[in-house]
Amino acid sequence: MVVKPMFRLRPKATGMSSLLNSDATTRPSAAADVALREVSDRLFVRGELVAADGTRRTPVADPATGHPLGSFTDPTGEQGEQTVAAANDAQRLWNARTPLVRAELLHQVATRMRGDSRLIAELMTLETGKPFKESADEIGWAASALDYYAELGRHSIGTIHGTATPGQTQFTIKEAMGTVVIILPANFPILLMMWSAAAALAAGNAVIVKPSENAALTSLAFMRAFGELDAGLVQCLPGGADVAKQLVGHPETHMVAFTGSVPTGQAVARTCASNFKPFLIEASGSDAFIVMPSAAIEVAARAATFAAFLNCGQVCTAAEKILVHEDVYDEFMAAFVRNTRQLRIGHGLDRVDIGPMENARERQRIEKLLARAVEQGAKIVTGGARPDLAGELSDGYFFMPTVIDNCTTEMDLYTQELFGPIAAVYKVSSFDEALQITNASPFGLGATLYSTDMLEVDRAQREIVTGMVWVNAPLLDNDAGPFGGRKLSGIGRQLGAEGLDTFRHTKLVMVDPASSEQSFWWFPYADDEAW
Repeated sequence: MVVKPMFRLRPKATGMSSLLNSDATTRPSAAADVALREVSDRLFVRGELVAADGTRRTPVADPATGHPLGSFTDPTGEQGEQTVAAANDAQRLWNARTPLVRAELLHQVATRMRGDSRLIAELMTLETGKPFKESADEIGWAASALDYYAELGRHSIGTIHGTATPGQTQFTIKEAMGTVVIILPANFPILLMMWSAAAALAAGNAVIVKPSENAALTSLAFMRAFGELDAGLVQCLPGGADVAKQLVGHPETHMVAFTGSVPTGQAVARTCASNFKPFLIEASGSDAFIVMPSAAIEVAARAATFAAFLNCGQVCTAAEKILVHEDVYDEFMAAFVRNTRQLRIGHGLDRVDIGPMENARERQRIEKLLARAVEQGAKIVTGGARPDLAGELSDGYFFMPTVIDNCTTEMDLYTQELFGPIAAVYKVSSFDEALQITNASPFGLGATLYSTDMLEVDRAQREIVTGMVWVNAPLLDNDAGPFGGRKLSGIGRQLGAEGLDTFRHTKLVMVDPASSEQSFWWFPYADDEAW
């Protein structure tokens, strides 16, 4: 691929002077083109790609250019049944393997993932629009999670308890749930798949992936990394809502891990509740990013730019409520706006920071949300429009990184997940006000604080009602640390030891090798213990 130099182009939007790539001629590489043809209209079941026999066929296009990439076809109900049966057959074989053998095989998969990373990252960029660096990073992070769980699954198999009864051995053992259904969004299609799949496989489960309709081809191509595993252990069924409903409600699937919107997450939870099927829900976020006077303002502004606009803002932990103390508000805003205007927009396979949104529907949603915020009193400081891109990018779903201020908690956007390239800035007069605005949100995924005041740092980690708090280090993850939220952000945890237990049953075992009589509480009850 030849990368063309970019040039400055003055857009029509308010105050924006981003670097815009307006004449890219990016096309898939030869390897990507072959892979796209191989996976189009296919399912990955029993270890191989097979034709999908359903009647619903969906074209797939590059969101940056509109160029066709391929298509996916929903499976039939019968193909769904066969997939579930294959998963349960494979799970029994997999669960019978020793944790050591499972760990060694999972490490081989992680190695294969790294070997395929360039191709899969290119496909991800073509299908979802994110910059290639972000796609490549995602594959590396996913492989790291698999290596972590390969070892944790071998190490963590139960606990011996101090006995409560003389002569007995009392302990817990961890058992696989069976077949796990993983339902995914498009913003991190491989990473979020592996956060769940790695833990599920390490625990002895089989996995059926239902990818996003905006990342189906990437997910199918990624499946070849699992070639070393038992056929049917990891399978992939692209498709729409009917595919997900069949898998979630099926009596022979045993756990559901869902990432997506609040309404869909609630529907998944209701279906699972009908037969007490365990579930993990990671629904939405609208994270606060607090900047206090003691912060290094230039650093905080650069961090906010990244936290707000990573993956075009399509991140559940994106900084959507930027709460800036009035004493440093002007200084922060000057740096934040300057950084935002320097972001390079264009095709993700070029030298850019910001790609397109996932699809036209998402861009339209963002535009309506922004128009409503302005109607309610917000002011556009920079961005706020579609960039003026020429050539093949003119049909892409681009939207300029946008900063709005004069925001209040009475606006509709305060109670919504923005999930796009809009950073809403709120001026606060105190740390207490910042905490109040943060905690009054219906969401509780994460929050970031920029401060060097140790009292504020201490209060933030104790008083912010979220699943995660970052202090001067936004959006970082750790395979060994749990990821998840509170309130409408969902229930359950991925990553860490907690993430492994999400996909395991715990069984208590008590053994009396001598088969002793336990007269201290058996019948007949002693007379002197009666009333």
